[in-house]
Amino acid sequence: MNRSTDRVLTTHTGSLPRPRSVLAPLHAKDSGEAFDRDALTNDIRASIADVVRRQVDLGIDVVDDGEQSKSSFSNYAASRIGGLERMRAPPAHTARPTRDALQFPKVYEELKVMFAAKMKHAGRLPDTTSMVCTGPITYIGHDEVREDIETLKAALAGLDVKEAFITAISPTNLEMYFKNEYYATGEEYLAALAEAMNKEYRAIVDAGFLLQIDDPRLITHYNREPDLSVEDNRKFIAARVEAVNYSLKGIPEDRVRFHTCYSINVAPRVHDLELKHYVDLMLQVRAQAYSIEAANPRHEHEWRVWQEVKLPPGKILIPGVVSHCVYQVEHPELVADRIERFASVVGRENVIAGTDCGFATARAGDEMHPDVAWAKLKALSEGTEIATRRLWN
Repeated sequence: MNRSTDRVLTTHTGSLPRPRSVLAPLHAKDSGEAFDRDALTNDIRASIADVVRRQVDLGIDVVDDGEQSKSSFSNYAASRIGGLERMRAPPAHTARPTRDALQFPKVYEELKVMFAAKMKHAGRLPDTTSMVCTGPITYIGHDEVREDIETLKAALAGLDVKEAFITAISPTNLEMYFKNEYYATGEEYLAALAEAMNKEYRAIVDAGFLLQIDDPRLITHYNREPDLSVEDNRKFIAARVEAVNYSLKGIPEDRVRFHTCYSINVAPRVHDLELKHYVDLMLQVRAQAYSIEAANPRHEHEWRVWQEVKLPPGKILIPGVVSHCVYQVEHPELVADRIERFASVVGRENVIAGTDCGFATARAGDEMHPDVAWAKLKALSEGTEIATRRLWN
């Protein structure tokens, strides 16, 4: 994995805005509805070629396919995991209110109504189905991950990039999204999911790409379980770190980036699990680089945690220096300040400038407008140039 040896490198979390021509059939695919497969394939290839070129034009060093073939960071796995069955039941992870929803019930209820209106405007009905594990878990996504790999390789042809990565969901998130009704214990189910996803991870790394594991559940579980203590939540995290490491068996650490975050929730949040309560456990994940939120009003101050917690030798930190939670486009000078803070505590060669979370529209237009997303990546690139001049002079 490339390091910031003579300048600060840039990257991002993974998802970039998807055109409606791609997003609508992707939702249909994930929902088991009819869609034009050939047309979708062609549109995805064109969209990936476009987002890769735009990343390069903006000066992003470590690029990806923008997750254009995925309707969301998690739903895509429904067609790649065998042993699942679609049932008439809402997703299990939406059943309980979070700590923040309990504290701000009126706000979250208003947002729920607004989201339903956006879904209706987009021509999408509320999802009343979910994928449930009713048989042995297997990996059946070989053709789809191969298509992702070949499409990204084609998009990169002739372009000058430092490195490229492909994102993949962690088994711990699948455990939450796909209810288990087959395995005798949760431990057996999680192990089966980890074994299955290892096939996807190996395919990505064997193709020469960096693998990014997306695992927001690692730190959002605390908010989802209002009665859970911090100490009991640490036990939950420790068990899931073990599962992630099992899913990474046979894969070199220096080909893995691990991303965790507080999800795409841009509503009021005061109950996010603090970095100090999980950083030591996160660093046990067998990855070389760790991507975390560090640019939004709830977490910008947490760079100070690294004054006490030492980044292990050889590891890389990818702090978010622009945020998906804030619609204002960060000034490049602010981006540079954020980078310099992290360089001062972990070393300039150990920092790659990134984003807090993804920018893509995973909820029928409920996230960031594409114009703003690309403007933020431009600010990321410009701010990194400023920080580089200061750090290497």
